[in-house]
Amino acid sequence: MAATPARRSLSAALCWQLLLTLTILISACDACKKVTLHVPSKLDAEKFVGRVNLKECFKSANLIHSSDPDFQILEDGSVYTTKAILLSSEKRSFTISLFNTENQEEKKMLVILEHQKEVLKQSDSKETVLRRAKRRWAPIPCSMMENYLGPFPLFLEQIESDTAQNYTIHYSIRGPGVDEEPLDLFSIERDTGKLYCKRKVDREQYDSFQLVALATTPDGYDTERPLLLIIKVEDENDNHPIFTETTYIFTIAEHSRVGSTVGQVCAVDKDEPGTLHTLLKYSILQQLPASPSLFFMHPSTGVITTTSAQLDREVIDKYQLQIKVQDMNGQPFGLYTTATCIIQIEDVNDNLPTFTRTSYMTSVEENKVDVEILRVSVEDKDLFNTSNWRANYTILKGNENGNFKIVTDPKTNEGVLYVVKPLNYEERQQLTLQIGVVNEAPYFRETTSRSAMSTATVTVNVKDQDEGPECTPPMQTVRIQESAPLGTKSSGYKAYDPETRSSNGIRYKKLSDPKGWITVDDYTGSITTLRSLDREAESINNGIYNVTILASDKGGKTCTGTLGIILEDVNDNGPVILKKSVVICKTVMSSAELVAFDFDDPVNGPPFSFSLEGDSDSNVYTMWRLTKINDTAARLLYQNDPPFGPYTVPVRVTDKHGLSQVTSLNVIVCDCVTENDCALRVDSRTGGAQVKLGTWAILAILLGIALLFCVLFTLVCGASRAGKEREAALPEDLTQQNLIVSNTEAPGDDKVFYANGFTSNTVCSSAQGICGTVGSGMKHGGQETIEMMNGGHQTLESCQRGMNRHTLESCKGGGQHTLDPCRGGHVERDNCTFSYSEWRNFTQPCLGEKVQLCNQSDNQKHAQDYVRTYNYEGKGSVAGSLDCCSERQEEDGLDFLDHLEPKFRTLAETCIKR
Repeated sequence: MAATPARRSLSAALCWQLLLTLTILISACDACKKVTLHVPSKLDAEKFVGRVNLKECFKSANLIHSSDPDFQILEDGSVYTTKAILLSSEKRSFTISLFNTENQEEKKMLVILEHQKEVLKQSDSKETVLRRAKRRWAPIPCSMMENYLGPFPLFLEQIESDTAQNYTIHYSIRGPGVDEEPLDLFSIERDTGKLYCKRKVDREQYDSFQLVALATTPDGYDTERPLLLIIKVEDENDNHPIFTETTYIFTIAEHSRVGSTVGQVCAVDKDEPGTLHTLLKYSILQQLPASPSLFFMHPSTGVITTTSAQLDREVIDKYQLQIKVQDMNGQPFGLYTTATCIIQIEDVNDNLPTFTRTSYMTSVEENKVDVEILRVSVEDKDLFNTSNWRANYTILKGNENGNFKIVTDPKTNEGVLYVVKPLNYEERQQLTLQIGVVNEAPYFRETTSRSAMSTATVTVNVKDQDEGPECTPPMQTVRIQESAPLGTKSSGYKAYDPETRSSNGIRYKKLSDPKGWITVDDYTGSITTLRSLDREAESINNGIYNVTILASDKGGKTCTGTLGIILEDVNDNGPVILKKSVVICKTVMSSAELVAFDFDDPVNGPPFSFSLEGDSDSNVYTMWRLTKINDTAARLLYQNDPPFGPYTVPVRVTDKHGLSQVTSLNVIVCDCVTENDCALRVDSRTGGAQVKLGTWAILAILLGIALLFCVLFTLVCGASRAGKEREAALPEDLTQQNLIVSNTEAPGDDKVFYANGFTSNTVCSSAQGICGTVGSGMKHGGQETIEMMNGGHQTLESCQRGMNRHTLESCKGGGQHTLDPCRGGHVERDNCTFSYSEWRNFTQPCLGEKVQLCNQSDNQKHAQDYVRTYNYEGKGSVAGSLDCCSERQEEDGLDFLDHLEPKFRTLAETCIKR
């Protein structure tokens, strides 16, 4: 059944309605939520209106467009006016189109601009409150523009509590901007909860405020928990970017490559970071000189680089740039600041020095030294008085003999040519030099040394000068045979005139003739002998006799030379034995070596022949014989075991040509080990025998003196004790106080043994220089027994009874020792206890260190008659000993002798140095 027209009309209406609904749904999907911005009634040109979140609407948009040309939308969502606007109505709106050119997708965002009065009216209407559906007591995002000009108070937000439906609620706020700095900036209506700002705010000083809102009943009951309100201050582009310096100064070398970095400038902006307000763009406004354009500034980093390699300091040495930095990424309405940049061009050695002339000519007199003969100059365009400008000169050719040098004058940069070695006109009258010049700094381009060098030619003319005679060579020689007859003539010294190359007109004179052997002819320089010449005379070195000759010309100029007279040797000296006295130690040797010497030249000398010389009555041939060692030496041996004593042995020595000479040798056959031990000597000058004390003889004399001192000391002490016994009797125990019986094994006195069994104590006083031996004794009560070499005994009583105790200085420096020498009192030995090395070093000088090394056998054992010491057996005894006192070095340590008996004082006076 066909549809009726009414039915068909209803179907068409339903389709159109469905299509419209689908279109609305699609449009709703493509549309973003609307944004409301509160603005004053009047907006200036290029004024910041607000910011919308474009990323929340369309993240992939790359094309932004505003439906209203009075407003411009930037990439970060900032909305700016393009011209001054006066809102005629309370609302104004426009659409922001977001478009993606790749997938042709588009979205739109509605922006509504409302005047503040409209907001207040809506807030005052009860209808708005009644329409409120959801809970409002929650953190509410809130913002305000910095530097807002009014009118004030500026409505920010309204807070409400659902408890207001049941209670009377009073609203209050506290925090920064209310009761904290800055004070009284915000306020809230107690009954409505409307939040206001009373004056403008600078974001660079306060970027946000955190307030606490309270909702209470009139009786003080808190119906809600405290609410944190964050009020963000939206940034306005109110700060110009500022360069860190008003004038930048950079330096770059000339001829730098394209893209070389000159320097970097920097600017700061106090606006909010991360926004277009602080997105800076750098640029060059002007370059002076303007042409050609040589520099580029990176817009984001501020780095200045070169765009050309045509920087030439010699053309332009400095450029000045006027630079600009602008925020809003360089948008025309962005704020900007300018500064000055000075770029100085640094010099490099790109200009070679060049001579002002290519050739020079000069002259100098011959024989002149260290004189300036020429100055040359160069031109260089590089920077004055730098290494790129300073010149280094050199002589390339013509100075093979080293006659010249060239140096740089540091003040004028000229090259100064000097003569440093005299020139000779007679050898060369003209010289040609080639000189070159370079800078101290290397040439900046890669070149060879010659291609980077400027050259010039210098011609030097040598002037003639009257030089006088020349003594060349300075040493001349002639040969004359020694012992030549008087009046022998020979050619002498010859000087010549360098100009004429002859000896005509030159006069000669003898300056030095040490022995007066010759005369010199004034005109010819020849010599004549005045005396017999002797090659072997003193001061003749290597057979040459030197005479100094003075040569002079007519002008009075002179020169000196040496004439060496070579004395040809004549065999006029027989060989002799220089050492005429020899010693043969019979116990260790049976011969002696004889060495002969010939004063003549070696051609008239060795080989020598040696022979004994004697008459028929002499026993020389029976006692002695000769054997040859080499060409100049022989060995003399004795035969038939001759007795000790001196002998005279004549020996004849003959040279190769038969000239001979007899030498009488004084030969001593001695009982010795070495020649120095032989006591018998023969005076080589007189031939007579001399008696010389040997080491053992000296030792025997010293020991005899020591023994005599012991006997004297014993007799004096014995006599003193006998006198005291007659005066008074001693207590029974007094003896034990004087002489202490001790079996100590300490070193005590230095002991020496003799072959006959006699034991002696070495007493040495270095201050007095006296050494003696006192026999060691065996103590019997108050007596001391001294064993003599003959076995006899002598008793020595205590020297003094009742003697006061005396304090002596320590032998080793500063210690105190109490000593009663005649009573055997206790002696403090702390500082007088010597180590073995000290004890040995003290005793050895008294006996003579060298004596101990004499007469030892091969196994280092002493001979039987050698003086030996006891072995050291450990720590010294605490008992006193006179060896400590014998080490005293100063006379003031013998003060105790002043308190002894007269006989002892007499003995002490003999020990004092006079």
